[in-house]
Amino acid sequence: MQNNIRNTNLRFNLDKEQQRRAWEYLQTMDRQDFKSYSQVISLALVDYFDRYYRTQADPYLETREREELFVKQIVDAVEYSLKQSLPLFLSGLTAGMVQREPQISNVINLRKFIK
Repeated sequence: MQNNIRNTNLRFNLDKEQQRRAWEYLQTMDRQDFKSYSQVISLALVDYFDRYYRTQADPYLETREREELFVKQIVDAVEYSLKQSLPLFLSGLTAGMVQREPQISNVINLRKFIK
């Protein structure tokens, strides 16, 4: 197992914004979710480079992701609006049907009267 472990040193220049933020994240990370610096750094590096190489292979990846997110937001907004307004619409529709029933029976009675 000893041969499978690699050691490296990291240095953070706290005068540089991005490196300072990275250091702060490491210092304040939730130890329940992230067990070690090694785990966090390996997750971040793999995620970063996976995305980097995907965008190199597909330059429109980010554009499509933004478009898909925008479409999802629209669909979610429409679904929410329907959930809010559909009960009122259906109750109004049902009330309209109830009001029409007497009119329909009046027409039927009128037809009987005319015959």
